[in-house]
Amino acid sequence: MNKRTLTAVAAVLATAVTLGTAGCSGSTAGKGRSGKNPATLNAGAVVGGTPQRGGTLTVLSNQDFTHLDPARNWVMSDMDFGTRLLYRTLVTYRAAPGTAGGELVPDLAADLGTPSNGARTWTFRLKKGIKYEDGTPVTAQDIKYNVERSFSPDLPGGADYAARYLAGAKGYQGPAEGEHLDSVKTPDAHTIVFELRKPFAEFRNVTVMPTFAPVPRKRDNGPRYDNRPFSSGPYKIQSYQRGKKLVLARNPHWKASTDAVRKAHPDKLVMVMGLKANQIDDRLIASQGADASAVSWGAVRPESAAKVLPSAEVKKRLVAESTNCTDMVQMHTGRGPFTDVKVRQAVQYALDRESVLTASGGPAFNDPSTAYMPASLFGGKQPDTLKIPVASDVDKAKQLLKEAGKPGGFSTKMTVSTGDKGRAEAIQESLGKAGIKVTIETVDPSAFYATIGDTENRTDLVYTGWCPDYPSGSTFLPFVFDGRYIKEKGNTGNHSLFRDKPTMKRMDEIAAMTDAKKAGAAWRELDGEILAKAPAVPVLVRRWPLVLGSNIAGAYGQTSFGGQLDYATVGLKDPSKSNG
Repeated sequence: MNKRTLTAVAAVLATAVTLGTAGCSGSTAGKGRSGKNPATLNAGAVVGGTPQRGGTLTVLSNQDFTHLDPARNWVMSDMDFGTRLLYRTLVTYRAAPGTAGGELVPDLAADLGTPSNGARTWTFRLKKGIKYEDGTPVTAQDIKYNVERSFSPDLPGGADYAARYLAGAKGYQGPAEGEHLDSVKTPDAHTIVFELRKPFAEFRNVTVMPTFAPVPRKRDNGPRYDNRPFSSGPYKIQSYQRGKKLVLARNPHWKASTDAVRKAHPDKLVMVMGLKANQIDDRLIASQGADASAVSWGAVRPESAAKVLPSAEVKKRLVAESTNCTDMVQMHTGRGPFTDVKVRQAVQYALDRESVLTASGGPAFNDPSTAYMPASLFGGKQPDTLKIPVASDVDKAKQLLKEAGKPGGFSTKMTVSTGDKGRAEAIQESLGKAGIKVTIETVDPSAFYATIGDTENRTDLVYTGWCPDYPSGSTFLPFVFDGRYIKEKGNTGNHSLFRDKPTMKRMDEIAAMTDAKKAGAAWRELDGEILAKAPAVPVLVRRWPLVLGSNIAGAYGQTSFGGQLDYATVGLKDPSKSNG
């Protein structure tokens, strides 16, 4: 999520529009466009009461992780799992539902960091007594080492904040050849100091990322570390069969006294992979035997809506928190015909967001996007600067294509995750009405970002999304539209390959602002300016509906992790019923 991108693993309740109050229309604060208050679907609430210690929590999944290596983990749901269960970061998010879950709290660090030198230097002091799964202490040098290894060419896909902000980072290729970053200093085992190339008042927010988790040098085995990251969190990997099964057992050296966030209620977590998504829904709806102590990795599928919504018993086990992420169709602006802004604008006008919203579960679980950044970065409501009809304007799209010298339209290809096929078909149909003929290529979610991150061999269109890592435009627009950080392989947010000098200049100007309110207003203004240049089409913002087993307790969707369950607190009502 990336990526702080949203991994699209499944569509949401296709008939959820029936939840809306009859006759209601338009948007209101805290409600879906249908008028249905999300609180009735347990958004912002803790479901199942207080968990008890013990038992086995089962996670049912139709896919494997993209990455668990903290140097490579930048997909929303994977970050949730990794940073809540396997490893700790300098700071983390508070364990709480709703907006309270966006608050930063110390994790490995004793506080939220101390800026100096005009916010060009940041110092963090680590808590004492934090140990790995083998009982050895976590040190500042281990955090420095993971930051350095995140630059390694053979470990692509991770958050690139370090590359963006650390002094002397340009051209650095990681520690494999004995080269180290002088801008990351460790004067002792419990102190780490970051020297930045420019002032950055938000740097403490960055240290919530897995990049700032510890990796002991002696445990690093390059790309294979993805299969067995070494635990500094409450659980360790007992076994991992890629694509089949992951088993976590307690880390006996984790101490609750050093960790105010993770509760570690279950004795064991078992993730079963490779299941069919509709079977997962059926098992959780029935909630029999061990499935009563299970949760789903992916969102509820459309065809399951008729089984979920009419049942009061099942609906009380449903959570549907906002993903806080914007789905987008990103166009390859460096390849014809999408080098022409009029062609890109034609796609904006031709795309029927209303039909995509319907394919995504309807207005009770989605809102159409009229801007790139989500509503949370606009004070609660996205602006509509272009005034493009939600249901498209085909005539305007055809006019723009004619002006671009494409009166008969053209053919192109779009890559989507398999879970987004329904959305892609709605896009395909709407663009086709304007003469833009789209061929859909689907990719398994675990390989999706590697596929679209290959800038040379990818398709012209991709359907993906972006989620802010924290409440600031600096963690959204630069990652999606700054052309200076495009990579040939392992490219992350800028899938439109947008290289626009005025945009990049303005990003630098805003980043240098010390007044947070002025910076926020400037990011919001820039959002509209980029939208007019049309490198991507914002489509919708989703919720993440999950059905829980009847023995699950302490569950809520964590907005900071895209609406996924917060694995820091979830557990079981009665551990003896988990067959664990």
